[in-house]
Order: sequence, then structure tokens, then C-alpha cells
Amino acid sequence: MRNRTRFLFGIRGAINMQYSVDVILLTYKPQRQVMDLIRALEEQTYPIRKLIIMNTEERYFDNLFYGTGFLEQYKNIEIHHLSEREFDHGRTRAKAVQYSKSDIFVCMTQDAVPVDDWLIHHLVEALTRQGKTAAAYARQLPLPDCREIERYTRSFNYPEQSAVRSSADVDRLGIKTFFCSNVCAAYDREIYETIGGFVKRAIFNEDMVYAGHAVTAGYCIAYAAEAQVRHSHNYTCMQQFRRNFDLGVSQAEHPEVFDVVSSESEGIKLVKSTIRHLEKTKKWLQIPYLIVSSGCKLIGYQLGKHYQSLPRGVVKWCSASRTYWN
Repeated sequence: MRNRTRFLFGIRGAINMQYSVDVILLTYKPQRQVMDLIRALEEQTYPIRKLIIMNTEERYFDNLFYGTGFLEQYKNIEIHHLSEREFDHGRTRAKAVQYSKSDIFVCMTQDAVPVDDWLIHHLVEALTRQGKTAAAYARQLPLPDCREIERYTRSFNYPEQSAVRSSADVDRLGIKTFFCSNVCAAYDREIYETIGGFVKRAIFNEDMVYAGHAVTAGYCIAYAAEAQVRHSHNYTCMQQFRRNFDLGVSQAEHPEVFDVVSSESEGIKLVKSTIRHLEKTKKWLQIPYLIVSSGCKLIGYQLGKHYQSLPRGVVKWCSASRTYWN
């Protein structure tokens, strides 16, 4: 670590390390890949001042790291444990930000894998390239075991070209204007404080709620295609249903952001584009599954949008975040 530190200070001028950066990492029942993620973050060309780990349920964390001596080799790791009942997508991240004093903080999830050592550098570069950029999020590439439909969805939502979006793009891009993902996203601390930070109660989608507030306040959201992580899931239809139910709930709870744009049109656009892709690649047999899974997404989303009309027992059954309703 000592030799590497000298090297980093030696190239400080070349990659302009004038901003301090902390990383906020959320973990739950972490597996060995979390060790790989920590190593990858510690080896970034842009040095991380502090790695703040917000872990849900201490026993799972201890089971992974007990007796390994892994964490002791890094002096910049700060760990905070909370119970599953205490966890909230908005409040937990907002609390983590309070532990940080850096100019920029990066939010990540435990299943994001940096593609190279330049992830933090590219995020900082995108965030600071022009003024009034509130957040910059990374490109998500599929994992090797990713199914074809999800692989295409990744390319649809995270294209090769970087972009900066503002309120001027709402009519043209709709909900894509507010797109942001805390799987891997960097935030300007000063702007974050100015607009009030993450909402303190969020079942899901706290990143897009923040982005919507930022855009409404006159700031921009940057998509940094050069900053890349590997991240994908092979969800079942039921998992898609519950995930989209929570998405619908989050939008219903924040009409100030989502009532001014349409999510349905972007979803329809994705389905049509995916069908064309499957036809082009001669994977016709996957089209029926796409239709069924898309139907599960739509039903879950619409039920979530109208969750206030449903019995509480039905809401808890539909939701992927059961503890949110306690």
C-alpha cells in the first residue's frame, strides 16, 4: 500500500485529485465477492479517503470476516451495523452521508463489480466537468451469467454514450431525465446538502427521487459511460412483480417527481425494442417469456401505484420490502 500511495501522489496533477472522495457501501448477508469489491475500491487510481460500510444484520457480516484479518489491512474502513427493521433505502444512505465529510461521496451496492481501476476517477470527472451537476452514475454491464433479455435491458438503459440531462430534456426524454442508480453513483456534497439530500423514508427508488428533486431545482444528472461496473440479476417473474410493485409505491409516494413524467411509455419502448432485438438475433423462443415477465412488471407496477386502495395484508404480500410496512 505504501508504494502505491507514493505512485498516486506522483500522478496527482495528471488526474486532478483536488476533491476528497468517500464511498458508501451497503451490505446485507455479504458473500466473498464483497472482499473483491473492497480490494477493487482500495486499488482505484483516484484514492478513496474513507469507505463507509452500512451493514444490515451484524451476524452475517461477522460470519464472512471473522478470523480472516481482511479488514485490518485497510485503515480507512468504517463499519456501521443496523437491524433489518431499521433499514430503509433513503434513511440508511442519508445516515451514511452524515458519517462522511468529503467533497464527493459515491453510493454503491455490494453486488456491483468495478470493471477497472478508473471507476472513481471517471465518476469524479463526470461530476465536476461542468457546474451544477448533482450526481453522476456509472454504466452497468451484464455479468457473465446474465440472461439475454436482461443483457439487452442493460444495453438499453446504459448505452455506450455518456450524457448530461437537465430540466430542458423532460419533454424529450420523459422519466429518463431523472434516471440515476445507487448501484454506483457519485454525488456533489454541497449540492446534496442544498437540496435536502435523500428522502428519509423510501421503499425503493431513492436515487431517482433525489435526481428528480435535483433536476427540478435546476441541477443536472450525468451518465458516465466510461465509469463501469458489472451488475445484473436474473430475476424470476415473481421477483419482477414485487420489485415493480415497490417501484410503483415509490412513485405514488413522490408525485412531485413522477406525476410530471410517464414511466409506462418508457417501459413500452423497452419491450418493443427487446422484441426487435430477439427477432434480429433469432431468439424467438424468448419472446413469450419476455411478454409474460413484462406483464408481471406492469401488473406489479400498477398495483404499487394504487397501493393505498389495497388491504395492508395484500400490500405486504406484493412487496419485496416487507419490513417497510411494519
